[in-house]
Amino acid sequence: MCIRDRENPPNVIIILTDDQGWGDLSIKGNLDLSTPNIDKLGRTGVQFDRFFVSPVCSPTRAELLTGRYHVRGGVYSTSTGGERLDIDEQTIAQVFKKAGYSTAAYGKWHNGMQAPYHPNSRGFDDYYGFCSGHWGNYYNPVLEHNGNLVKGEGFIIDDLTNHGIDFIKKNKANPFFLYLPLNTPHSPMQVPDVFWEKFKNKTLSQIGSNGPFQTQHQIDHTRAALAMCENIDWNVGRLLKKLDQLGVAEDTIVAFFHDNGPNGNRWNADMEGRKGSTEEGGTRSPLLIKWPNGIKPGTKVMQIASVRDLLPTLCELAGVKEKPSKFIDGKSLKPLLLGNVNGWKPRTLISTWKGKVGVRESRFRLSYK
Repeated sequence: MCIRDRENPPNVIIILTDDQGWGDLSIKGNLDLSTPNIDKLGRTGVQFDRFFVSPVCSPTRAELLTGRYHVRGGVYSTSTGGERLDIDEQTIAQVFKKAGYSTAAYGKWHNGMQAPYHPNSRGFDDYYGFCSGHWGNYYNPVLEHNGNLVKGEGFIIDDLTNHGIDFIKKNKANPFFLYLPLNTPHSPMQVPDVFWEKFKNKTLSQIGSNGPFQTQHQIDHTRAALAMCENIDWNVGRLLKKLDQLGVAEDTIVAFFHDNGPNGNRWNADMEGRKGSTEEGGTRSPLLIKWPNGIKPGTKVMQIASVRDLLPTLCELAGVKEKPSKFIDGKSLKPLLLGNVNGWKPRTLISTWKGKVGVRESRFRLSYK
């Protein structure tokens, strides 16, 4: 049964990158790389200044999928079963699928390997990628397509984007929900030569919050990460261009953010902490949302927000009435997206990881290590 209150509901695309920090975009002040397509996404849409995720991969993904704190869904680690999202949790894909959307996910899943934890069991009609938290080879790798082992084609991020584009082309006449959890700049630090050539001998002008680089390995790791970020930007540009070509860009909601802080000691706007930290540098992520038919370009939101807010926000924007049966910790950000800040109540956001706790509200933050 189709449950929605719009005759022509918007399409939804969520792009989630892996280990890309707040400072890994030129729109956020990084002088050592250029990300024009992602920058344009922010400048022609909405930029959130204080958007928070979890310190590591699986918890952030679980919170995106459910709108709930990750521990509520049984996710307490990134391996040995602690990454699996409880099977009685209802996901954002299941909600949109029930509302009549075609659904797909292409990339790193990291919330359970086999059924009933597999993406195909969690509301995604089509899945291509890998379900673990780490993959050892990014060139023509062995991946899976709806449970069947297949061989990837070329560099993995290019390949995943190709699948996303094909899905859009196939479903351009019907509402679709596309989740692109791209798995870079997570290690291994592999990137196509065309992107590496720019960085392999580059003198870096900005240093990490914890001080200057100490080894050649750290320098090359950062160079590779920045090259991978430019590859992500190129692929985001390809996807956005295809939306324009197919005539569906105006009524497609595109959301872009990162799953945690950077996986190295590179520039991150001088914030303390990196991946695995509950400090600002480990949990603060850009959130860029564009919807030409529904959101005024150039909007900036200064209020604090969380990855848990995306499920209720996207449901309300799309007119999807049905919500998961369990309590949702997230709050719809629709009023902020539309500039209606009056009446927005102060709130407190909590992040936890391995005994560390971070608490944030509109004026203060507290850390316990």
